[in-house]
Amino acid sequence: MSELVGEARAELKQASKEVKESENVAEKYSAMTVSKNSEMNMGDLSTVLSAVPTHKPVKKQIQFVEDKQEFSRFPTKTGRRSLSRSISQSSTDSYSSAASGTDSSDDETSPRDKTQVNAKGSSDFCVKNIKQAEFGRREIEIAEQDMSALISLRKRAQSEKPLAGAKIVGCTHITAQTAVLIETLVALGAQCRWTACNIYSTQNEVAAALAESGVAVFAWKGESEDDFWWCIDHCVNTEGWQPNMILDDGGDLTHWMYKKYPNVFKKIRGIVEESVTGVHRLYQLSKAGKLCVPAMNVNDSVTKQKFDNLYCCRESILDGLKRTTDVMFGGKQVVVCGYGEVGKGCCAALKALGAIVYITEIDPICALQACMDGFRVVKLCEIIRHVDVIITCTGNKNVVTRDQLDRMKNGSIVCNMGHSNTEIDVASLRTPELTWERVRSQVDHVIWPDGKRVILLAEGRLLNLSCSTVPTFVLSITATTQALALIELYNAPEGRYKQDVYLLPKKMDEYVASLHLATFDAHLTELSDEQAKYLGLNKNGPFKPNYYRY
Repeated sequence: MSELVGEARAELKQASKEVKESENVAEKYSAMTVSKNSEMNMGDLSTVLSAVPTHKPVKKQIQFVEDKQEFSRFPTKTGRRSLSRSISQSSTDSYSSAASGTDSSDDETSPRDKTQVNAKGSSDFCVKNIKQAEFGRREIEIAEQDMSALISLRKRAQSEKPLAGAKIVGCTHITAQTAVLIETLVALGAQCRWTACNIYSTQNEVAAALAESGVAVFAWKGESEDDFWWCIDHCVNTEGWQPNMILDDGGDLTHWMYKKYPNVFKKIRGIVEESVTGVHRLYQLSKAGKLCVPAMNVNDSVTKQKFDNLYCCRESILDGLKRTTDVMFGGKQVVVCGYGEVGKGCCAALKALGAIVYITEIDPICALQACMDGFRVVKLCEIIRHVDVIITCTGNKNVVTRDQLDRMKNGSIVCNMGHSNTEIDVASLRTPELTWERVRSQVDHVIWPDGKRVILLAEGRLLNLSCSTVPTFVLSITATTQALALIELYNAPEGRYKQDVYLLPKKMDEYVASLHLATFDAHLTELSDEQAKYLGLNKNGPFKPNYYRY
């Protein structure tokens, strides 16, 4: 230790000497006077520079022997990642759901041009990189921890195999949470082929994990429009495999089968749809007399509307906006188009952060709810020049038009929380006079000729699943609802469901909710026989009539 102290003192003495030399140089330099009309003599300048010390301090590596011995007690074993490896892996590899897509380290070759084989020797899939399967499996295992109700359903029904013989073709977001649903359906006896309903929401590592486990998956993050329909077609059109059930999110798969494979579509035993857009399409088919199979409207089930649409969006809207823009919401003027369950969730989150929130609505009931909740209901054209953020969540088309985008102020943010990408008129922005500048993943600056910039997120597609993540627990509720709907339609006796669109039975909604109560250690009160008779209810439910609005 005395040697170390001696070395430190020597270095301190040397440093003091350098400081004095520098002070002498400064005095000599300040003594020089350069007149306004003359230039410094190069000889004087060289004199100054030559006086600057060129001493290069010698760096000494000090080793603390005792500490070094302490660290050597924990050698890194083969097959086990060291701490430094874990840190570097997590900071450089993009295996999280928000950044699992197209990044600079990925192979730029289109998955359609690759030949990939899983461990079972199958090539019946198309994903970004099958080698990411191990990391995707970890994501799925993490999701399972917060989807205990769905896992409970899997364990309860696994021995009965209620989906034995079911061949389900699915088109949903491919995330870790959806993977838990898919693997539950497989555990219950179904064969599954899957594709993505959104070109930006697929977690590549999760798609790889599903493909590795034997599920035919056709999806990757950053698909083109052509890729999107190619993947759907390869899911449906395969030799020796005839689907008999559809699980859809948005209606694209149903529409594709109805238009391109009508004979296959007629043999479907049931459709389960979970989005506003998809349900709207189903009702249109039913009204026109063209829906030839029974369909279950999961979107309007209580467990989907009141939990996924409301609570999920209340949390994920901020996650998506913060990750993409780093914007501070205190004092910002935000317009939320639509005050349904999604709009209510978004407004609650934004208001809590101090944003000034306006609502646009077509429905007087929803508009009155917004007023009673303390929001101003306006027409978009009235405040378009002043707002900082516009969020659409209506399920409609052309909610934000090119004329309105032209009138927005510089730096405004535009995004969509509805399923479809039709709410913002993005197509009208792809014109020669406007410049698109990609500033980061899923964030584009659209630049007008006068230099004005409008920030467009996820090209007008679903913000939360394209740019961030969503709460796993809430998705467990939706996934359990979807699984039960598939079981109900597949096992229903002939004649129970006609060629129409149905709501999930109330009893099934209540069962889904009851499965999730254990997470909160919640205990339901039971009706006595006298109370049940007084209310005219079965003690085991359902507890509300179908017309009840929660």
